Formats: sequence, C-alpha cells, structure tokens
Amino acid sequence: MSFASLGLSSELLKAVAEQGYDTPSPIQAQAIPAVLSGRDVMAAAQTGTGKTAGFTLPLLQRLSAGERARPNQARALILTPTRELAAQVAESVETYGKHLPLKSAVVFGGVKINPQMMKLRKGADVLVATPGRLLDLYNQRAIGFKQLEVLILDEADRMLDMGFIHDIKKILALLPKNRQNLMFSATFSNDIRGLAKGLVNDPVEVSVSPRNTTAKSVSQWVYPVDKKRKPALLTQLIQEGDWRQALVFTRTKHGANRLSDHLEKNGIRSAAIHGNKSQGARTKALNGFKDGSVHILVATDIAARGLDIDQLPQVVNFDLPNVAEDYVHRIGRTGRAGASGQAFSLVSADETKLLSGIEKLTRQSIPRRTVEGFEPDPNAPQTSPETSGRPSAKKKPNGRRPSGNAGKAKPRSEGRSNGGSSNGDSRRPARRRQRAAARA
Repeated sequence: MSFASLGLSSELLKAVAEQGYDTPSPIQAQAIPAVLSGRDVMAAAQTGTGKTAGFTLPLLQRLSAGERARPNQARALILTPTRELAAQVAESVETYGKHLPLKSAVVFGGVKINPQMMKLRKGADVLVATPGRLLDLYNQRAIGFKQLEVLILDEADRMLDMGFIHDIKKILALLPKNRQNLMFSATFSNDIRGLAKGLVNDPVEVSVSPRNTTAKSVSQWVYPVDKKRKPALLTQLIQEGDWRQALVFTRTKHGANRLSDHLEKNGIRSAAIHGNKSQGARTKALNGFKDGSVHILVATDIAARGLDIDQLPQVVNFDLPNVAEDYVHRIGRTGRAGASGQAFSLVSADETKLLSGIEKLTRQSIPRRTVEGFEPDPNAPQTSPETSGRPSAKKKPNGRRPSGNAGKAKPRSEGRSNGGSSNGDSRRPARRRQRAAARA
C-alpha cells in the first residue's frame, strides 16, 4: 500500500515524499480514509506509530477544499495536553501543509500571550492548542469558533489524567454542534469511552496495537538495586555502555533536577525537563538532546509527553511509574519505526509492588540483571518474578494514582497566564492537581 492509494492530493503526497516516506503505517492506513470520509473517528495507537500524520494529512486535505479562515477564527482545532506535544503537532501541520495555501497557529502557556493574539488576527485554518491557554484567548476575544469544522483531541487519555476534563467540557460548549470529531488515545479505557459518549457520533473505531502491550523490538531489563545506589548505578551503565542518547524518567521534578546534577558532576552531559522549567529552558534542553550536545535527558512523564525523538536507543526508568500503563508509554519511545531499543528499570525494594503491577499488566516477566558492586541488601524484600507473568485478575486498573506525598509538591498548570509566566495549562480540582503534581 502507498500513500497515493489512500486518496491524498498531489500537494500532500509531495510533502510526504520530501520527508522520505512512501508506505503508510498501520494507523495511517486505517485512519486517513476514515477521516477523509467525514466520519467521526476514535483511534487507539501508542506513541511512535505515526498517529500525528494519521490525522494531519486527511485534515489538511479536507480544509484545502473549503473557505479560508477569517480573522480571529479557526476552522480546525487540535487540543493537546502539553506544550511539547502542541509544538510537535504544529510542526507536522507546517511540514505536511507546506504546499497548500493554509494558515496554521499554535498556542500554549509558558510564553507571552500577546504574540499569539497577534498571530490569530489573521485567522487559522488549523489551530493547535493546550486547553488553558485556548480558554484565555477565547475570553480575550482573540479566537472564535463560528467557522470550526473539525475538532481533534490528541492523547485524550493524558488530558483526562492531567485533569483537563472541565476545560475540555468548557471548550466543547463553545463549538458548533455540526462538526467532525476525531479522538486519538493510547487506549480505549472506560474513562475515554465515557468522554466519547458526549463527543463523537457513530464513530469509526481504529486500533492498531493490543491494549497494554510492549513492542517486541524493545529489550527490557530490571536491575535490582538499593534506592540510594541508583544514581551511581545509572552513571556506570551510561559510562560503560558509552550511551550517546538516553531518556531517563523520574517520578518528581526535584528528582529530575538532582539526577541531572549528579550526572553532570560525573562528566555526563545531561539536562532536566519538567513542569517547573521555563519554556525556553525546556526547548533548549530538547534541542540539545536532539543535536547530540546533551546525551542524557532526565524527564518527568508529563514533560516528556509528546516528545518525538527519532531512533532513541535507550529508555531508563530511574523510578518506576505509579501507574503501570505509564510504563508502556515510557518504553514505547524506543524501538520505533522498525529499529531496536532497550529499556532499563532500576528497581528498589520499595518498588516491588509497582514492578509486579507492570508485569501483570503486560503479561510478561521482565528479566533481572544484577551488577557487581550494586547488589541490593539481601535482607530487604526483593522482586519475585515467579508469578508476575500470569494474567491479571478480573479487576482492571482504574488509572488512579495513589496520593502518596502528592500534596507536598506544587501542581503543574499549563498556561492560564496572560503574561506568559505560567508553567502550565489549566486550573484543576484539588485532587487532580495532587495526582498530577506527584508525577510532574
């Protein structure tokens, strides 16, 4: 199958060819015809499957045939949970739409709002936005939706996790009822289906990967180690393996900073990226990681959402995630597009239950490796993989995060700021803020 067989225009096919692509991925092969037909679509696809092009290409084709956006109006709205993902989607829109006479814009928090208002005066055929900043712009009459034809929720599961449900409902109330709706999510969880009931109408469902499975192209390893020895073990793995590019996940923002500082002191080029970092600092860190001047990028789940890094060889879980599904998302950032990858998890005794939950969810036992000199305390309870490969019980994970010490951390919001000083994008209910803070 080729992109030409999907019914795309010559302008779009030219842009795709310029990017070096000739064969659509499974999600693209299914989603593109469905979107072009005008039907509402619910698509489940993990990161790295090409889902962004799966909705960007048919969206651009549909918009190219209609009336251009008038001042302060948007014809298509793409909502994303984070600034990084918004920027990535906007880049795809520009890349694939370069030969079409369409205007696009991207708006998110953490930067000044006035330049975004100026941009919207010309109108936007495609507007990519985070929820909080979009509502700010609407309240200042910088954007309207009388011309809106298409709404896309990208990574809808993450938007629910981050507490954006109230902002999404506010936005939906502002939009014309007669529109096409596209929802892209890693999974069709019960929460996602609940949101879909009030959003999509008789949707085409597209799913290209089994729920909560890990890619066969990713080799996974668990390194049992005492918690206090984790930084030293990671340093040794990086140095002995001569890693030139690895994404390391920590559970908290402060943990990301401490680990990045530790690596720098040991001569390893590192940078941290999380919700407390300014947009400029986050962009600088990401660019350095992509151009090779930064070898190790230490990130929280929220900050890493939407990062698109080609041929990423290693992913490290310095801390295991509180929610097992996030493990699948994390390691899905390596082993993309047919390449192989490695996922390493440094697991201390207090994380054994989290590891057990991951193995039950993914229905596999992850091999253990012990590094000489970093053997864990034998008196501490260790992992027990004998039963971890068995299918989970009937009760399904509900996606809720344990509160733990979440209330001690400042919540990350994503863009409710008229002056651009905010590091986030929405005011959340207290419980949602606590959950997000624990992970950011």
